[in-house]
Amino acid sequence: MQVLKTIAELRTWVAAKQNEKQTIGFVPTMGALHEGHLTLAAAAKKENDVAIMSVFVNPTQFGPNEDFDAYPRDLARDVELASSVGVDAVFAPSVDDMYPHDGGIRLLAGRQATILCGASRPGHFDGVIQVVSKLFHLVQPTHAYFGQKDAQQVAIIQTMVRDFNFPVTLRIIPVVREEDGLAKSSRNIYLSEAERAEAPNIYAALQMARDIVVKTNDAAAAVQAARNHIESTTNGRIDYIEVLSYPDLAQVNEQTTDVLIAAAVYIGTTRLIDNILVSVGGK
Repeated sequence: MQVLKTIAELRTWVAAKQNEKQTIGFVPTMGALHEGHLTLAAAAKKENDVAIMSVFVNPTQFGPNEDFDAYPRDLARDVELASSVGVDAVFAPSVDDMYPHDGGIRLLAGRQATILCGASRPGHFDGVIQVVSKLFHLVQPTHAYFGQKDAQQVAIIQTMVRDFNFPVTLRIIPVVREEDGLAKSSRNIYLSEAERAEAPNIYAALQMARDIVVKTNDAAAAVQAARNHIESTTNGRIDYIEVLSYPDLAQVNEQTTDVLIAAAVYIGTTRLIDNILVSVGGK
């Protein structure tokens, strides 16, 4: 497996694959890889001739109160894990290589970025689409792989790809879960034993909400049921529980065909996110 440290090396690699008429599967990450990332990478390898993963801690998506310098970095470990699932190349550029200039042009994620996780992280998704658009231009993938766990991010990227005619097909991989339903996350290691025992109730609450949405399409009742379950079974603090149309992330109405049920809950000091997507038919 190749480790590409510069844009110039990446361009050479991409050109060679294109000359060979090979399809390219791409998994963008910030490293600190876990099973969720590896599931995306395995799918990219299975569905394409070659698979490439980026490992880049992107400074433009960190807010003023978020510690960019403290984000975990272990490229050797990430490369070993990526290789274990058949990834052909890892692109691990420096910040200076990715952002050598600042001409003042900005991409704005828009209304979708002002709710859910974006409400408490202004500018975060602007940084996400900035780096993803750059990576799409550089890697020129046939397919790009994202996890449903970051549903708001996925919805925003889907909108960007659709509205700006990016020549890439997005593949969205379902949430990878522990046996008890807890969404797998690198943050789970911060849970105490008691907190870890409470955490699966987030998914249980989302399942209750899903059943109500499917039966009645009553978003308010679904949110209240999920809230009641989390408050009665955990010591957690709810950041948000929302039922929204997908992927536009707007209020559910009679024409809605796909619904996102999403939650963010602090269990102890650890903020956990989870979601369920459900089709409701529409009219």
